Amino acid sequence: MTETPNLSLPLIQPSQAQKHVTVNEALVRVDAAAQLVLQETGRDAPPASISDGFCYAIGDAPSGDWAGHAGEVAVADNGGWTFLAPRQGWRAWDAAGGHAITHGAAGWVADGFGASASGAGARFVTEEAIHDIVPGPQNVMSITIPAKVTLFAAAARVVSDVTGTAASWRLGEAGATDRFGSGLGLLAGSYADGLLGQPQAYYADVPLVVTGEGGDLSGGQLRIALHYLAYALPGI
Repeated sequence: MTETPNLSLPLIQPSQAQKHVTVNEALVRVDAAAQLVLQETGRDAPPASISDGFCYAIGDAPSGDWAGHAGEVAVADNGGWTFLAPRQGWRAWDAAGGHAITHGAAGWVADGFGASASGAGARFVTEEAIHDIVPGPQNVMSITIPAKVTLFAAAARVVSDVTGTAASWRLGEAGATDRFGSGLGLLAGSYADGLLGQPQAYYADVPLVVTGEGGDLSGGQLRIALHYLAYALPGI
């Protein structure tokens, strides 16, 4: 036996020279896996700048120094890379998404995901974004209610005062501009508690819109959060 069964930590062999090399490699892997933080998931090319200890979940078509390591975790180590093969049930923190994720049949998925053996499943998602208001009567936001989800709420908080001639603002979508709130306050700390009376199914991507009431918008910043149930199809 040359390595451990779970983390593939290299074992010191009888009469081995430079034992410290083997021990140090094992420590690097334990250091990464014990409190696993993934800088990105599904990345195929190594980053141009490497910071020792940073970890990346490799995608399905890796290139460069990651070639041949699809689905593994790349750990930056002394200017190079050490690789871990994640097993079902591993948990990590998604630094880019700001939430916990778990490795299963469908790869890395946000916590709260119930999956079948083939990868079918469902999960509850909270997605957040910042919107900088631009001048005009209405803003179409970059955050979008994704297709094939059931939305429970769209909430918002004023981060910096909403300015302009508008006396208040509303949050919604095209055709229902007040679906998630109207008569909303302009000052920092004001909020929209856009809980739906009945969960709404969406079959196409739908962007949110913010609309001035009684005038135009000119500036300010909003933090938007979507709360929805998403699902995944079974595998082949």
